[in-house]
Amino acid sequence: MASAVVIVAILFTLPKVVVENDEGQMADSESTMSSADSQAEKVEDVHTTELGADVASEIITLKEKLSVAENNEKSIIFADSLAKLYVKANKYDSAAKFFEIIANIQPNEANWLKTGDTYYEAYGFAMDPVKRENLGKKAREYFDKVLNEDKDNLSAQNKIAMTYLSSQNPMQGIMMLREILVKDPQNEDALFNLGILSMQSGQYDKAVERFNSLVEIYPSNTQAQFFLGVSLLEIGNKDKAKEQFKLVKSLDNDPAVQATVDTYLEDIE
Repeated sequence: MASAVVIVAILFTLPKVVVENDEGQMADSESTMSSADSQAEKVEDVHTTELGADVASEIITLKEKLSVAENNEKSIIFADSLAKLYVKANKYDSAAKFFEIIANIQPNEANWLKTGDTYYEAYGFAMDPVKRENLGKKAREYFDKVLNEDKDNLSAQNKIAMTYLSSQNPMQGIMMLREILVKDPQNEDALFNLGILSMQSGQYDKAVERFNSLVEIYPSNTQAQFFLGVSLLEIGNKDKAKEQFKLVKSLDNDPAVQATVDTYLEDIE
C-alpha cells in the first residue's frame, strides 16, 4: 500500500455518492473524460523544468538518445533510465510514460505490472479530477493485461478497484473489493480500502468493523490502527480511541505520525 495515505486524501475529495451507502447501492456520478495523451508531453516538460539543473540536463540528453536509438535494446536502456530519474523525483506520471515505452517494446507481465504500478502511483498523487480519472484508466489498461496472464493477482485487482472510484462506474470498484474478500477474507488491501471507503461515506461504525478485523490479522498495519482510532472517535467512543492512538504512538516513531496522533489526543483531552 505504498500510496495508501495519498489515496486516502483523494477519497475524501470524492463526492460521497461514490462509495457504498447503507443499502450497498451506488448513486450515479458524472465525470468528464479527456485524452491524457495530449497532455503527457506538457506535463513531462513541466516536470523536467522543476528538477535541478543537473538532472534536467541528464533527462534532455537521455531523451535525445532515445529519439535516435538504433535498436530496441538501446531504447529500453534509455527509457528505463528516464523512468527511474522521474521516479526518484516523485514524478510518477512522467515515469509511467517511459515504462510504458518499455512495455510496448517488450510486452510481458513484469513490464505491464511495472507500468500499471507507476500509473497507479501517479493516480494516487493526482488531485485534479480529470487527470486522476485518466491516470486511473491507464493503470487499469496495464493491470488488465496482467490479469489476462494471472487472473488471481489480487494486488492488481485491488488497485483496479480503487481506480474505478474516479471513473463513471465507481460501483464496479466496490464490487471488486467485495469479490476479493470472497476469494480471500483476510486480504489486507481490500479490508483497508473498504474501511477507508466507509469512513469517506461517514459510515464510521462500518469502518470500525473493517479496521478491527484488519488489525486482528495484521497488528503491525499502523495505518489501519490509526484509522481505527479516528473511526472510534467519530462514533463517540473516546476512551477506546484514546487507547488506540496511544497504541499507534508505540508502533510508529515517525515524527509526522507522532504529531498527528498527539493532535487527536489533545482534542480528546
